[in-house]
Amino acid sequence: MRLNNKVVIVTGASRGIGRAIAVRCAKEGAKLVVCDILDCDETAAEARALGADVLEARTDVSSEEDTQKLAQTAIECFGHIDVLINNAAIFGAAEDQESVKNKGFIKPIEEIRVEDWDRVMAVNVKGVFLCSRAVIPHFKSRKAGKIVNIASATAFIGLANAAHYTTSKGAIITLTKVLARALGDFSINVNAVAPGMVWTEAVLATYSDDEVRDTVRRQLIKRPVLPEDVANVAVFLASEESDAVTGAVHVVNAGEFMY
Repeated sequence: MRLNNKVVIVTGASRGIGRAIAVRCAKEGAKLVVCDILDCDETAAEARALGADVLEARTDVSSEEDTQKLAQTAIECFGHIDVLINNAAIFGAAEDQESVKNKGFIKPIEEIRVEDWDRVMAVNVKGVFLCSRAVIPHFKSRKAGKIVNIASATAFIGLANAAHYTTSKGAIITLTKVLARALGDFSINVNAVAPGMVWTEAVLATYSDDEVRDTVRRQLIKRPVLPEDVANVAVFLASEESDAVTGAVHVVNAGEFMY
């Protein structure tokens, strides 16, 4: 198995892409730390059913205290950390289903509230910074470690009516390159995955069937992009197979756009 006995932290693991990544890592033999500001019981149960050792950690990735505790607890439980997968993210001010369903985060830039901008940046960008900072000293001491950041293809095309979300994902790509350059001498790999429209619960609740199908029609490969497709790439980047890959951004969008 590609991640046999590797200790992997997955943030935002309660649902969607994060849950798919956690389950895929479990199938590959990883020991998991699943964390989210939401409950991760279902993800943990699915991973345990596959035979994985799983630690659940309720974590607000925008909190320095929470992220430091996350790293410390993982080390105390499993002895070390091998991989951090930064997946936790929000679209707008909050991830309540009514807001998502009503496209509450889709609005012109002049209508985006400052507090909503700040909250998206706190979770999507500061969260990656804080979680990475929490594990980097441990990785440096071991001269090994992998960080996988989940960005978005929106960073390459720009969504005119989701400036906060799109900008946050562009920042993650830049931070990925900065960390890769800063940590290479310690044999620490840092890469990003940039999904296109992935058929998650949030996306299917946000967009109409016609909008989703229009995306598939624009793709070179005419089939839905699923959370498991993103998970497959994340596992590759977490595994020893990617030891010579760092500072890279891997787009998973079935060829809707090419970069």
